[in-house]
Amino acid sequence: MTIQIYNTMKKKKEEFIPLREGSVGMYACGVTVYDLSHIGHARALIVFDVIYRYLQYRGYEVTFVRNYTDIDDKIIKRAQEQGVTYKDISDRYIKEFDHDMDLLGLEKPTVSPRATDHIPEMIAMVEALIEKGFAYEVEGDVYFSVGSFSAYGKLSGKNIEELNAGARVEVDERKQSPLDFALWKKSKEGEPFWECPWGKGRPGWHIECSAMSQKYLGTTFDIHGGGMDLIFPHHENEIAQAECATGAPFARYWIHNGFVNINQQKMSKSLKNFFSIREILETYHPEVLRLFLLSNHYRSPVDYSEQNLTEAKVGLDRFYAVHRDLDEIKSLDKGSAAQSLGEKRLVTELQEFPAKFTEAMDDDFNTAAALGHLYVLTRSLNALVDQKKKFPTFQIAEGTFQLAKEQFKMVGSVFGLFQESPQTYFQKQKEKGLAAAAISPEEIEQLIKDRELARKSKDFKKADEIRKQLEEKGIVLKDTPQGTEWAAKQ
Repeated sequence: MTIQIYNTMKKKKEEFIPLREGSVGMYACGVTVYDLSHIGHARALIVFDVIYRYLQYRGYEVTFVRNYTDIDDKIIKRAQEQGVTYKDISDRYIKEFDHDMDLLGLEKPTVSPRATDHIPEMIAMVEALIEKGFAYEVEGDVYFSVGSFSAYGKLSGKNIEELNAGARVEVDERKQSPLDFALWKKSKEGEPFWECPWGKGRPGWHIECSAMSQKYLGTTFDIHGGGMDLIFPHHENEIAQAECATGAPFARYWIHNGFVNINQQKMSKSLKNFFSIREILETYHPEVLRLFLLSNHYRSPVDYSEQNLTEAKVGLDRFYAVHRDLDEIKSLDKGSAAQSLGEKRLVTELQEFPAKFTEAMDDDFNTAAALGHLYVLTRSLNALVDQKKKFPTFQIAEGTFQLAKEQFKMVGSVFGLFQESPQTYFQKQKEKGLAAAAISPEEIEQLIKDRELARKSKDFKKADEIRKQLEEKGIVLKDTPQGTEWAAKQ
């Protein structure tokens, strides 16, 4: 099966056929670096990280470009508020962004260009647009003439007549049309600037991405993407200026991820319901956030809530637990005993899993369906592991569990999961839970001993009180044939 991609431009799924066989050029809009990145950024970043990884898994050589917007009105405003330069702000938050991406386990893009390193390319594009009659200069500002591009609106589905009818009254009267957008802005007093044919100024936001994407991927390239909020006007304007400047098609496939809602409300600064990536990772393991976001199809809206994060953690714990069991169980070698019916079924599932995983991912990168197959496989593995734990002499061919570990490794490499050993993962969870519970392991062990003595004395009331005491501190007990185990809630 070939990869099918929902192309926003065509409003349907299409077979993915790259320009050059065996290689893919992909551009994803990065962040404007004036503050910490939030959960909405995390979704777009993780979605395109997985697409990048999956295309490589499918054998493509991928050139992935994700930019930094390091000059912008918001950056300048933040710098003025803090009495520093725009570069101080952008450098600081690029460093913070990179730190968050390392925590989330994102693969580094092939190229991570800064807008301010590509001013000459932007000036050249603006000059070309003026020369060809698609742009005009007014007192040091340069605007793109939307009416000069007949295909304007082909990505978003908007048409110029409707946009003009809905345009605000408070517009710049120097513009030929209210819809015309800035390619180049004349710098105000105290603002950063670059010398250009129109005086001292700086680039508009839209021109930055067109110039950077084409520099590294060529005039026409395979995939361009970002959040749905970028379809209009950002991506629409990118298309207009790029295609008018070069006379050639811009990106061939447009991919857009859905919004993140917070407790069923749209995420909004006015509602103060933004959560930074840093805030979330103070409580949850980075892979919990990845699993939560990948448990929904990338084009669907996703509701961020404590309950949904907790459910994702339970799922990740389950995956890591079976991983741990696979490592700990000493399987008998060489398949000396006949395989049980359960093992035969599991081996069949393991052998069929890669094809099911690929089929799901080939269908417009359906991570939710792919994870569904992994959950089914995990249930079958747990059933066989439980059988082995209950009956230690029960023989399982070594290759069975080795094959299972290979499937987990494969999924992990594409989804950015299972990057730690199960021992390290559970130790980190225990330490985090203990820190929140404010109780030491020694105190827990003593209370478990006290509970065991109470149970032996048939003082079940006291035993229940000890369990409740630990639960109130976030410590959960589990009685097993080997003794009482404990774990800290997250």
